[in-house]
Amino acid sequence: MTTPTPEHLAYVLRLADTALILAQRNTEWCGHGPVLEEDIALANMSLDLIGQARLLYAHAATLEKARGGPERTEDDYAYFRDEREFRNYTLTELPHFGPLAGTVHAPNDYAVTIVRNFLYATLMAHLWRALLQSADAQLAAIAERSLKETRYHVHHARDWLVRLGDGTDESHRRVQTALDWLMPYTREFFSTDAVETSVAEAGIAPLTAQLEAAWRADVEPAIDEATLALPAPVAHVTTGKLGEHSEHMGYVLAEMQSLARQHPGARW
Repeated sequence: MTTPTPEHLAYVLRLADTALILAQRNTEWCGHGPVLEEDIALANMSLDLIGQARLLYAHAATLEKARGGPERTEDDYAYFRDEREFRNYTLTELPHFGPLAGTVHAPNDYAVTIVRNFLYATLMAHLWRALLQSADAQLAAIAERSLKETRYHVHHARDWLVRLGDGTDESHRRVQTALDWLMPYTREFFSTDAVETSVAEAGIAPLTAQLEAAWRADVEPAIDEATLALPAPVAHVTTGKLGEHSEHMGYVLAEMQSLARQHPGARW
């Protein structure tokens, strides 16, 4: 086996971290969903994302060992890295309550959850499909499994986007506000950096920028059907995938990691 490059490892961890953090956010609805069916649906989709993250972390451990690094487990990556070591998209770490909230103790807004899941899952449907052709055979196998799950995630989020956007005045207002808030964060999806350039040159993954046109071809008709309007483009690009996070990331990790850090190596 050729020694994996640092960028190869970093790319796999980027995919894993993003899936894990979004799963952690979506599980915050467990027991609090707007209706029982949605409570269960979000829990199941969170389990899908955690499953994807586990496969990717296990693969990352193999890559890191091949580079002469230490033995690591999925738990090491999830629970025993610090904030700056995570490389997830900023979009996935944002809270559910969004811009309509007056304080951080405001109730979660389901519109924010739906818009975020739609924007992210639509991207991943295209990315997983592209990764089926990866020169990294294990990553291609993970993509094949993940694509099946992601297609359902897109269907679920798109259906709710249209129902809420083309629903009551209040539901429309909430979804439009969520879209205005979240859409600018998608610029990070398509910003090219040294990691993506390296894996693209090696045939491991595409430049995500090459998927933007296809992503928009799916996103924009759904927004139109939901009677929503795209917000004006912004210039700023967030940097979660570079390890520079929003103020919300520390709270996500504190909740997710606290038990494992209080009782490292515990057996139940």
